[in-house]
Amino acid sequence: MNRILKLAYTKAIANSPKCSRGFSVLQNENSQTPMKFQHLCRRNAVNVQSRYFSSSFKRDEKAIEEEAERKIGGLLKIMFVCSATVIGYNLFPYLGENVMQQSVQLLRVKDPLFKRMGASRLARFAIDDKKRMRIVEMGGAEELVNMLVGAKDDKTRKQALKALAAISKSDGAVEALHKGGALPVIRSTLDSDEFKEIEEYKSKLLARFRDLRYDDTSS
Repeated sequence: MNRILKLAYTKAIANSPKCSRGFSVLQNENSQTPMKFQHLCRRNAVNVQSRYFSSSFKRDEKAIEEEAERKIGGLLKIMFVCSATVIGYNLFPYLGENVMQQSVQLLRVKDPLFKRMGASRLARFAIDDKKRMRIVEMGGAEELVNMLVGAKDDKTRKQALKALAAISKSDGAVEALHKGGALPVIRSTLDSDEFKEIEEYKSKLLARFRDLRYDDTSS
């Protein structure tokens, strides 16, 4: 009887799960839980960092596009202004006599800025003999000489001489200038260290008077 009980007890012990195995399973299950949690945290951190990088990249890209649009818009404006200026400069001499008359009237204004504007316009108008003589008929040559006499700065002298040099390409205009007493005024105009064009325009004008054999004694 005791032997039978002993064999049954031994068999029961052998068939029962070992404590070490149960502890191992429990340990494995407990150890997997923090590993899953760590993996989830790392994945969430990567996703957050990815979304932040993507958002930052989009903001930078938008800023670059806006800056490019501003630069392109500014470039187009500059090109438009330059084109309009070139076209206006080339078409200006072909405008009507009203503009030419207005340019002569600007020479009679006391402000030297308006005088320079008028002289600059007349220099652009003087592209052929017809227009040059029309300027003389309107009194433009006489007003340019008066402008040169009363000029108090080199800028004004330069513009007056430039317009006179443009008009003097016609022989009739040189004759009118000579009769109006322009030669001594041109000769007495002082040179400028800042504006070398003054000496250049003077030389051209005096050469025109010499070519047509005009001097101070003739009238």
